[in-house]
Amino acid sequence: MTEEAYQKQSQFFSALSHPVRLRILDILTQDEACVCHLCATLQQRQAYVSQQLAILKDAGLISDRKDGLYVYYSLADEELSLLMQKARRCLVDLTGDESLLQAQVPRHGEINCSCPKCQANPSKP
Repeated sequence: MTEEAYQKQSQFFSALSHPVRLRILDILTQDEACVCHLCATLQQRQAYVSQQLAILKDAGLISDRKDGLYVYYSLADEELSLLMQKARRCLVDLTGDESLLQAQVPRHGEINCSCPKCQANPSKP
C-alpha cells in the first residue's frame, strides 16, 4: 500500500475519532438532516456543528444537498452505517459493555427544531 493510501485511511479514521462526529453520523444513519436539526439534537452551537460537518465532509464521509434555504447532510455511503455497527459490536466484544450498542438519536419531529422535516412530523414529547 502506498503512503498516500495510508494518509487517506488516517484521515478517514481521524474523522471518526470524535464523539460529536460519531453522534452526527448516528443521526445521519436515520435520515438526512440540516444544520439546525443537528444543532438542536446535539445541543451545540451552529459554528461548532458546522466545523464538525466540514471535517466529516473533507474525509468523504458525508455529502450535502441544497434545498431552498436549507442544506441537508447525509452519509456519503450507506456502508458507513454497517462499519459503525461492526465497530460497536467489536468494542462490545472487547469490553463486555452492551450499552455501546444503543445509540439514542431522536427522529425528526421529536425535538424542538424549526426545520421543515421536523415541522412535517410534529411528534414532540
